[in-house]
Amino acid sequence: MNGPLFAISAIDGRYAVETFPLRKYMGEAALMRERVQVEIEYLISLSEEEAISLELTRGEIKALREIYSDFGETDAEIVKEIEKTGYKEYKATNHDVKAIEYFLREKTPEKIHPWIHFGLTSEDVTNIAYRILVRGSMEEILIPAIQAVKKEIDKLAMECRDKPMLSLTHGQPATPTTFGKEMAIYSSRLGKMQKNIEDAVGGLGGKLSGASGNYAAQVVAIPEVDWPEISKKLIGKLGFEHVPLTTQINPGEDLAILFSMMQIANQVIVDLNRDMWMYISNKQITLRKNEAETGSSTMPHKINPIEFENAEGNLGKANSDLKFLSESITVSRLQRDLISSTVKRNIGSAFAHCLLGYYKTKEGLSKIEPNEEKMIESLSENVEILGEAYQTVLRREGHQDAYEILKSETRGKSITMRELHDIVDRLEIEEVVRKELKELVPEKYFGLANKLVDEIR
Repeated sequence: MNGPLFAISAIDGRYAVETFPLRKYMGEAALMRERVQVEIEYLISLSEEEAISLELTRGEIKALREIYSDFGETDAEIVKEIEKTGYKEYKATNHDVKAIEYFLREKTPEKIHPWIHFGLTSEDVTNIAYRILVRGSMEEILIPAIQAVKKEIDKLAMECRDKPMLSLTHGQPATPTTFGKEMAIYSSRLGKMQKNIEDAVGGLGGKLSGASGNYAAQVVAIPEVDWPEISKKLIGKLGFEHVPLTTQINPGEDLAILFSMMQIANQVIVDLNRDMWMYISNKQITLRKNEAETGSSTMPHKINPIEFENAEGNLGKANSDLKFLSESITVSRLQRDLISSTVKRNIGSAFAHCLLGYYKTKEGLSKIEPNEEKMIESLSENVEILGEAYQTVLRREGHQDAYEILKSETRGKSITMRELHDIVDRLEIEEVVRKELKELVPEKYFGLANKLVDEIR
């Protein structure tokens, strides 16, 4: 019962193939690996201090770094065994970070053992390890997945920049647009949020300041060492900002900001998916047929927008999780409680639902194509939308009651082009203006929509 069919969650079961890349960063073995990295790099930092009697040769440093660079399944199983059942002379720790310390004793010479985890608390190691994992997930998997969605949107925007379509405001016929321009809006919105996400990843921070954030154990043991400077240098070396003022835990605002930016990006994509669903429903766009696919178990004619629906569902679940994470990790009773510890183990689930949402959105976008015939038909059936153009031109000509005239003739009505021209014929205007108005057609009345697409470049 170890296969995907027996997984409790769909992200490791039904969707195991799609979410597999995240295992490198979000599995428990990955957390072990990065905890080992933090412990090793801390050891190396200690060896660089003259006041500390730990001396390491280049060869020893190389060997230490190979412990985490080569960390594999067997190593992870040993760590878990130390924690849960005991291993060799070690009794079960029932503590995941202490298990890492004992694992490192097994991998290193005795002279190093007193300095492993020296003066640290578990959170010193774990807060940085999680941020390494989050950064890797974002930079290697999730941000590229967002970029892939944006690339698909950009392609549609450029290909369909001149394809006119009826717009709907409050669900009612409104000033025409082009399908490409509507796609360009989503590209712009998503591009901004991607930048915000990248900035949030760059702003992640770490701490290495002990059980209450005061370097107390380190200072009492070796007071002549500048412990905050060691902390700052190591955290900077690992690519994070140093957080000098903390309790036992690293305040979670940096992660909360990232999760919040992801929520907004996800909402942009949800908005896109809902619009695609509506466009498919009203036949403005169509889905390409896959002969091998079944749309309905009972209605053989159907081609359903399942990718867009799947994406909306997964991104909704992701945002629920991200919101909970943001709220939970920024709160801790007094100097420490364990709530954030268990909550952070669910970051991978939130990221997995994000990834599924991005994959499905991209897949859905790759299957659509504008139904130009239907788009033109919708415009031709709603010529009253030219009322805006008419009343604006008439205002230019000095007709202060132009809006009222068009309102009385068109509001809540479906009229023909002939009837619209009859209205023009009754107006006291110059013939050149009358001609100008009669030449207007809905499919050409989209202003600069096609040119605005260039704003996404």
